[in-house]
Amino acid sequence: MAARVAAVRTAAWLLLGAATGLTRGPAGAFTAARSDAGIRAMCSEIILRQEVLKDGFHRDILIKVKFGESIEDLHTCRLLIKQDIPAGLYVDPYELASLRERNITEAVMVSENFDIEAPNYLSKESEVLIYARRDSQCIDCFQAFLPVHCRYHRPHSEDGEASIVVNNPDLLMFCDQEFPILKCWAHSEVAAPCALENEDICQWNKMKYKSVYKNVILQVPVGLTVHTSLVCSVTLLITILCSTLILVAVFKYGHFSL
Repeated sequence: MAARVAAVRTAAWLLLGAATGLTRGPAGAFTAARSDAGIRAMCSEIILRQEVLKDGFHRDILIKVKFGESIEDLHTCRLLIKQDIPAGLYVDPYELASLRERNITEAVMVSENFDIEAPNYLSKESEVLIYARRDSQCIDCFQAFLPVHCRYHRPHSEDGEASIVVNNPDLLMFCDQEFPILKCWAHSEVAAPCALENEDICQWNKMKYKSVYKNVILQVPVGLTVHTSLVCSVTLLITILCSTLILVAVFKYGHFSL
């Protein structure tokens, strides 16, 4: 009888182990549960918040990244943000160079041979790499700053605004040492410059994250087609008036010699 009871108990433990992946008895189950809880805590969500500041044709994109729990050795990691710029916006590379010199932001254009003066309908998408910096007010946070400018759009027949959708960026991470969070959220590798100061290429980990907003939508003021005749007429009159004033000033105050 005792042997049958022991056999039944053994079979029950084996069935429980097969269902839960634990075949080491109560102590093994408790240890594995603690291990799973540790992994879940270690794999806390990465939260990204992207917002647009200012109004009008000159805006600033502010990106903040927060690692959910306090993570040790986060200072050994670098964060790179790959931001796609839609055709309705552009980034001035000369402005970026000035900002880098003043140590305001670290960003560089990836796309080449694009015209910053072209209107929206003659432009293409571009790409910018932004090296995020540690947030002094948050131990587990990074932030990045990028100035953008709206392009001119075709006039509309009714609505006086155009919508520009700024998609969420790619989040890339590179650590100098083995880092648990990479195993949790990294799902591919991307080759990109290690830093702005050199041309070395690093294999960055593309990270999964949770975004506060799905996408950011900008509203840009555009002209109305019903105002075309009025705008052209006023522009022509002002041009003629200014040209006339210049000619009068030249003949009145200019000194001519034959």
